Amino acid sequence: MAAPPRLPLRRRLIFLCLLWATLWETGAGHIRYSVAEESEKGSFVGNIAKDLGLEREELAERGVRIVSRGRTQLFAVNPRSGSLVTAGRIDREELCAQSAPCLVNFNILLEDKLNLYSVEVEITDINDNSPRFGAEELEVKISETTTPGFRIPLKSAHDADVGDNALQKYQLSPNDHFSLDVLHGADGNKYPELELERTLDREEEAVHHLVLTALDGGDPVRSGTSRIRVMIQDVNDNAPVFTQPEYRVSVPENMPVGTRILTVTATDADEGYNARVSYFQEKTPDKTSEVFELQSTSGEITIKRSLDYEDAKFHEIDIEAHDGPGLLTRTKVIVTVLDVNDNAPEFYMTSASSLVPEDSPPGTIIALFNVHDRDSGQNAFVTCSLPENLPFKLEKSVDNYYRLVTNRALDREEFSSYNITVTTKDGGNPPLSRDVYILLQVADINDNPPTFSSKSYSAYIPENNPRGASIFSIKAYDPDSADNAHVIYKLAEYTLQGAPLSSYVSINSDTGVIYALHSFDYEQFRELQFWVTASDSGKPPLSSNVSLIIFVLDQNDNAPEILYPTTPMDDSTGVELTPPSAEPGYLVTKVVAVDKDSGQNAWLSYRLLKASEPGLFTIGLHTGEVRTARALLDRDALKQNLVVGVQDHGHPPLSATVTLTVAVANSIPDVLADLGSIIAPANQEDSDLTLYLVVAVAVVSCVFLAFVIILLALRLLRCRKSSLLQASDVGFVGLPASNFLGVEGVQAFLQTYSHEVSLTADSGKSHLIFPQPNYADTLISHESCEKNDPLLASIDFHECKDESSSVQQAPPNTDWRFSQGQRPGTSSSQNGDETGTWPNNQFDTEMLQAMILASASEAADGSSTLGGGAGTMGLSARYGPQFTLQHVPDYRQNVYIPGSNATLTSAAGKRDAKAPAGGNGNKKKSGKKEKK
Repeated sequence: MAAPPRLPLRRRLIFLCLLWATLWETGAGHIRYSVAEESEKGSFVGNIAKDLGLEREELAERGVRIVSRGRTQLFAVNPRSGSLVTAGRIDREELCAQSAPCLVNFNILLEDKLNLYSVEVEITDINDNSPRFGAEELEVKISETTTPGFRIPLKSAHDADVGDNALQKYQLSPNDHFSLDVLHGADGNKYPELELERTLDREEEAVHHLVLTALDGGDPVRSGTSRIRVMIQDVNDNAPVFTQPEYRVSVPENMPVGTRILTVTATDADEGYNARVSYFQEKTPDKTSEVFELQSTSGEITIKRSLDYEDAKFHEIDIEAHDGPGLLTRTKVIVTVLDVNDNAPEFYMTSASSLVPEDSPPGTIIALFNVHDRDSGQNAFVTCSLPENLPFKLEKSVDNYYRLVTNRALDREEFSSYNITVTTKDGGNPPLSRDVYILLQVADINDNPPTFSSKSYSAYIPENNPRGASIFSIKAYDPDSADNAHVIYKLAEYTLQGAPLSSYVSINSDTGVIYALHSFDYEQFRELQFWVTASDSGKPPLSSNVSLIIFVLDQNDNAPEILYPTTPMDDSTGVELTPPSAEPGYLVTKVVAVDKDSGQNAWLSYRLLKASEPGLFTIGLHTGEVRTARALLDRDALKQNLVVGVQDHGHPPLSATVTLTVAVANSIPDVLADLGSIIAPANQEDSDLTLYLVVAVAVVSCVFLAFVIILLALRLLRCRKSSLLQASDVGFVGLPASNFLGVEGVQAFLQTYSHEVSLTADSGKSHLIFPQPNYADTLISHESCEKNDPLLASIDFHECKDESSSVQQAPPNTDWRFSQGQRPGTSSSQNGDETGTWPNNQFDTEMLQAMILASASEAADGSSTLGGGAGTMGLSARYGPQFTLQHVPDYRQNVYIPGSNATLTSAAGKRDAKAPAGGNGNKKKSGKKEKK
């Protein structure tokens, strides 16, 4: 209701303050403003733009802002109006209390040039607080015997405003016995006093009710009142009396400080001052007086300090009650402290072991401890527990003692230590608990043998390894600790090929590394199996075994070995026959080789390294079969030298070579006819060979014609002049055997080796072509035996016993030849066809080799123009009529051919041991057997 009339006054005050602030700024030379307190937010304080000499628009451009010094911002700049306004409600009493004047200082900052301006704003007071007394009702006791003029000081009032708005005067309600006197103190405050004007009479009026009013100087005036009750006391003739001779109260120990627990009351039969009772607490040596506080006027007992049941379970308070004149009486208050669950259980370790062997039996005592709770009753009932799945349990003993024991066997390898948590919990509500940790180490015993990660091991080492090379590292793990886990390795006793294992390998007893003491040979043995023992250093030691197999890996350390063709014992070169009519793909021979290595190192490849006639022969890469690549031509030489290389697939590869001599002929006699050309040195040039062949053909032709003429003449003269024949025979004795033949020998030679000799030219080269010999003819006639021609004396094919026998050619005898089944071949084939792995003309090859060797030897000696030795015609005794199949070497071996799972064996293809019949179709008519 008072707000409407105050609003115009506030506006007038604001206007006056602004005007005064402007004048003050002009006179003082700095910016000062004034604003009344309690102004609304945004109230105008001053035109800051004008006072700074700026336009309103420049405030934002120049960055005008208020800089305060750590104080809450009370003012703000309104950029639109350029005015300084309040930032909120301002309470002068809160800001400056009783200080006058109330000034607020701050700075205005122009950010563009960093100029600071000091601003001071005075907060003017308004009458917004009324005078207030400390007590609205005041009781004053005065004896009825008090004389007039007695002064009683009264409680003064307080006004938060300052100046004229502060307290100005006091007024007392009208009465007959008391008056008001106001004293002015040195601090400017006013203190009211009640002065007795007339003598009091309690029996007339026992109580006087007065009203004291305090007034300020504001407009409108504000006031505050205090009611004063003046009690008229009579003469003190009664002491105070308590309502109880002794007080008892129970208080929980967690009662907060300041709580009233009890009020003691004492009454006085007197009236007035004599009946006014005050309470006092007697001082005691204990701490009770520090725990409780007694209100002297009301008798209320409050808690001054926290109670603790564990320190004191009860307290005794001695209280005195005094009346106004001083009579007193006593009483006692007994305060019982009730326990609450405010203490967690306490843990006391009596004995504990930090180390326990893992083989300790169940029931082994680990620790002995005691638990205690300072609370009482159920709050002091303590229980202990352990986490689950631990190999321990708690056993309760007397007086809250517990034993921690094992309840099952321990295993250090599973858990080497235990951090045992013992949880103690009391019986309070809510319960309190405490965790205690016991660290226990498990001592190791040797209960685990060393173990290997695998049941068996395998290692690989290449053959020809250096001695001392590391082969393999074996590792055993022992889950024990210290010496129980220290593993020692050794090899089990073992004998290999008559020698102890320790001579082949050794092992490092500490690291388990296995070393080779021997350079292994894959061809000697391919694997080495033994046992390794791992033992720990415990007492007693434990051990375990593991099997180790060392596989020796093959290396290419063996060159291929050629089984066929083999080099003859007389260091001659083997000769293979190829008919002139051979078609392309004709199997000439087969090179057979083996390699002692294995795997890829034993895979063999055959290559034709050198040939007298390139392109004439080919060889199978993996089979070793030498075949004709094309048909034979007239210009091809009758003797072909081939160098065959056999190479394995090792790294690096190893190889071997063999030289083959291939004669182009159908049979051995064809070769003998031109033996000189066959045994010519292989290193002569083709042009020289052709020249020699032409000269040889011419010489042979001339000699042949001369012999024919001479023999015909001698034949005619023989019948007529036997004496001449005898004379001629005697005359021939002195001639060399190699330069002349008898008539019978010539006849036999003509019958047996009548060749058609022709000379052809191809690319400037001459070749001799030998037609197929006639096997129906015999080599030696019977007449030549009768005549005992010295030229034929060395021939041992026949015996000439009947000189009178007529010369007759015997039918051919093929017993000396090999049958198809008698030729060497694969174990699964006796026919030896062209698709087989062995040549089908091996016997002819053997014969040709022997004849060439014998003829070459005799030709070198110059003993025969035909190249034949004594009675051999160039054939060694190896290929005579007495030759049997047992002289033919067996080349069938266990051969591994890459790309094929076939193995050449000698199981089925046995040779026929039957010797061929003697002779070659020139038996005598008498039917006598030839001498073998």
